[in-house]
Amino acid sequence: MRRNRWNVVKSMIGSAACVSTIACFGTVTVAQEASKATAPLRVELNKMEPAGENCRSYFLIDNRQQESWRSLKLDLFALDKDGVAAKRLAVEVGPVPGRKTLIKLFDFPGLSCPQIGSVLLNDVVACEGAAASREECLAAIETASKVETVSFGK
Repeated sequence: MRRNRWNVVKSMIGSAACVSTIACFGTVTVAQEASKATAPLRVELNKMEPAGENCRSYFLIDNRQQESWRSLKLDLFALDKDGVAAKRLAVEVGPVPGRKTLIKLFDFPGLSCPQIGSVLLNDVVACEGAAASREECLAAIETASKVETVSFGK
């Protein structure tokens, strides 16, 4: 009889462990899906170079989300070395397919690259796709700069 009770206890422990394991995997799956939905759209100032009288900027756009951005129009400001607004630029970086990285080029007209101290993502002008509102779009964007002398933030 003891042996049968022990088998019942072992079976109960095994069942509890199995349910616990399934619950853990379920939690991990839900957490992974949630992190995919909240993955940022990374916009990186990747490079700047002279283009005649203009400063050409290269922006790397990395969409880590499953969902595409049909349109994403950004309001950018180039600030001089003293932090004073030097040039405003509205740029369309979309469409950005899900799980895709792109490079977009934009010129700051009439502004030489050495004059630029930082670039500010001031606002999102238009947004269609991965977020419901302009505010959500702005919140979903992560900024970075590879240009040593020019920061990029929001």
